[in-house]
Amino acid sequence: MPASSPTKSSAISLHTLGVICGLTAGVWLGAAEAPTKLVNAGYSPYAISLAMVAGVFVARWTFPTLLKGTGYVFTDIGERKHLIVWALLAGGLWAVANTLTVFAIRDVGLAIAFPMWNANSLIGLLWGYLLFNELRGASSGNIAKVTLGAILIVIAAIMLGFSTLHGGGQMGAHAVRGIVAALGASLMWGTMYVPYRKAYLSGMNPLSFVTIFTFGELGTVLTLTLLLDHGTHSSAFTLLRTPGVVFWLFLGGFVWVIGDLFQQFAAKYLGIGRGISLSNTNQLWGLAWGALVFGELATADHTHLMLVIGGTVLMILGAMSIALAVASAKEHSSTNEAVLRECLRYGLDYDATILAAAGDELDSRDKRRRWWDYAIVLVATAVFITLGVRAVVPNLVMNLHWVSILGVILFVSIFLGGWALHKRTRFS
Repeated sequence: MPASSPTKSSAISLHTLGVICGLTAGVWLGAAEAPTKLVNAGYSPYAISLAMVAGVFVARWTFPTLLKGTGYVFTDIGERKHLIVWALLAGGLWAVANTLTVFAIRDVGLAIAFPMWNANSLIGLLWGYLLFNELRGASSGNIAKVTLGAILIVIAAIMLGFSTLHGGGQMGAHAVRGIVAALGASLMWGTMYVPYRKAYLSGMNPLSFVTIFTFGELGTVLTLTLLLDHGTHSSAFTLLRTPGVVFWLFLGGFVWVIGDLFQQFAAKYLGIGRGISLSNTNQLWGLAWGALVFGELATADHTHLMLVIGGTVLMILGAMSIALAVASAKEHSSTNEAVLRECLRYGLDYDATILAAAGDELDSRDKRRRWWDYAIVLVATAVFITLGVRAVVPNLVMNLHWVSILGVILFVSIFLGGWALHKRTRFS
């Protein structure tokens, strides 16, 4: 939520850029969860999560390398070493949350679980207010929008949770377990944004933050698998040796990386309260993949459909109400106070940090590509090509017509989001 820098002339305001990034994140994060439907093919949730995170780890390094180069990334990290532990913590929280979502999808379905864990916007709003001065000094109109949005999200979560108990006998036995898993993921993901916000108030580039984040998520998922899923006998290791199937989870990880990068930029330019809420439009796209591609609601009764549709609409309206609460000058002042606090605590230059938080950089870091940059991209590409050549279509009923339509939407959104980021901040 920092004010726009006077040194950069652009028709795109930081608020508009944050909104574009949040909406783009929603499209890609929604699509990323579709491959976890493979949990219905007999693999454990830990196996699905580990395979997906392995794909995330492979894909994660390519974008910072392509856009900025490893020289830039490691210089940025070196200037803010205190954020390394925060990035690892964020990765661990994400890994736990992602594993819980696989349990939730297994027990109550993608179309139901998705909106429930998006209650993380409430957690993010709370942490943003308590820790980072978000909404401090806000106008009464903005406070009303945020409050209304929060109430709508709570009502929507209740409706969606209740709908699982009226969806027929096939979900009755495990509905409560699925609800608890989805809400647990919401808590983990909402808290995960605290390290995000600390990083961006300190002026770190999201591309640098996610480079460290990746080690936290992979290490945590591997630990969970070894401790809770029969150790080295986990089906995860069988799955990872099945290239025909694991490709789709690697692909899901790749899609998630793109969505998360846009979400990181949204959190940087809007704050975690507004940024999370806007990226939570992913529930719309998760519902689209679950209902249109996988036919999850094909046999639902009228009551079930009305609760799901009504809850989803209310949650979207709540998220939009929060997102449209444009920060006032007083809010920007409160955010700058939070930046000053971080600078004093960690010995950062305040003026440079303020500019970096607004997408400007005083220094000219080395952005040259070295041989190892090209090697990283080539290795990652080779992994995906090798798995893709050997991939087989999962034994799931899918509507390929809707897969094509949603795929086109993915590519249009990344083009628009990438263009806006490049035009306004050069991915800073």
